[in-house]
Amino acid sequence: MKRTKKWALSFSFFLILISLNLKAQEIYHEQYRSQNHFSPKKHWTNDPNGMVYYKGIYHLFFQYYPDSTIWGPMHWGHATSKDLVHWEEQPIALYPDSLGYIFSGSAVVDYKNTSGFGKDGKVPLVAIFTHSDPKGASAGRNDFQNQSLAYSLDEGKTWTKYAGNPVLKNPGIVDFRDPKVMWYEPQKKWVMTLATKDRITFYSSLDLKNWTKETEFGKDKGAHGGVWECPDLFSLDYHGKKIWVLVVNLNPGGPNKGSATQYFTGHFDGHQFISNSDKTKWMDYGADEYAGITWSNTGNRKIFLGWMSNWMYANQVPSVVWRNAMTFPRELKLEQVGNEMYVASQPVKEISGIVENQSNKNKMDAGKPMDLSTMFEKFKVPSKLDFELGKLENFSITLSNDENEKLVIGFDKAANQYYIDRTLSGKVDFQKGFAAVHTAPRLSPDKKLKISILLDVSSIELFADDGLTTMTDIVFPSKPYNHIEFSKGLKVKNIKYVALKSIWL
Repeated sequence: MKRTKKWALSFSFFLILISLNLKAQEIYHEQYRSQNHFSPKKHWTNDPNGMVYYKGIYHLFFQYYPDSTIWGPMHWGHATSKDLVHWEEQPIALYPDSLGYIFSGSAVVDYKNTSGFGKDGKVPLVAIFTHSDPKGASAGRNDFQNQSLAYSLDEGKTWTKYAGNPVLKNPGIVDFRDPKVMWYEPQKKWVMTLATKDRITFYSSLDLKNWTKETEFGKDKGAHGGVWECPDLFSLDYHGKKIWVLVVNLNPGGPNKGSATQYFTGHFDGHQFISNSDKTKWMDYGADEYAGITWSNTGNRKIFLGWMSNWMYANQVPSVVWRNAMTFPRELKLEQVGNEMYVASQPVKEISGIVENQSNKNKMDAGKPMDLSTMFEKFKVPSKLDFELGKLENFSITLSNDENEKLVIGFDKAANQYYIDRTLSGKVDFQKGFAAVHTAPRLSPDKKLKISILLDVSSIELFADDGLTTMTDIVFPSKPYNHIEFSKGLKVKNIKYVALKSIWL
């Protein structure tokens, strides 16, 4: 009798596990759901926020509205990962309150307990975010955005808002938001990089609670087609020399319309940022990388993540259960071309953990469509495709499906630019400007072309010339692309296909 009961209990538990697994598959395998990019189970998301690494865990907070797939009162959603690839969604971290919605911001590990939030030897994680008061905005006031704090003493699981909020009050600037805070070791102080309408303002603090204005940057620098948002300031090493990078997201005014991420390289002395170039530079030239910033507390690695959409149509994209996703995490490095310093990016090395199988080809027939499943054994989406061209020449690669939907990636030698053509890529009629050809300059002086494509269910990320030029576009094909065609006469070599596992159960 006891054995029967034990068997029954074990069988019931087994059925529960199967049910949970089927539910997970159902949730994360809807039409258009990204299989290699984080998106919440349900509802709206935009900017990544509060990205911090602590005790082996990458924390990703994000702008989230849990009641709709349309933008609404902002919360901080929360997800965690041990490898930057597989994500586990956590309970909502921060809810709106009497001071307003919880807009974008950052999080730091306060090892020295400068804030005084730490207790009983527990190191506080401190979130610095913008409180945006909707009543003040509706009333036409210019001081409705202020900076506030919350802290966690259980490694990011739960958060307590500081009773003295806001800690940095608005001096009368309509757009006063998105604080990115870092510890500046040479002067033993915290530095806040804040978006203030059409420029960046730097503040400093010894305790995260009391802030002093330092300097401003950007009034006459960079692109100014829209409001400056979501800034980030960090340094990268280039052959033993420290170069500072200031990231500034812009909406609208991107190189292919709408939202985009620009950056500046230069020098920072704890007080002032000085750019070493007057050239406008973009972290990603595609239409669908925005609000990109880096994780804090990652040592010598700088890992970048952006929101994979564009404010021109983010509320209209055709996903039903959830809306919008993040880019694949990217590692940043510096490259010098002539007298200019550029930031290059590549998918983080942890992508190797989801490689299912791979194959290589030395050559292929060009000028005719080929079945991907025949060309590459067990072809699937998501996948990664790498190849080289022995010389600089025009090329196009057309990915298509049985519905004659086409996504074209290519290079125009005369214009010296890459392009992604999504005019016939699938569902494009939900917004007038979505069906378009997007372009990006080729920055490398190399005579050879080197291309890497990260293809997911509803996105393509192009990393050209080792990530010196990057483009991200979202697409909505009714069926997965299953054919590929290389332009006639093209001689492709060293073609590598990598099938990638889904990050979801």
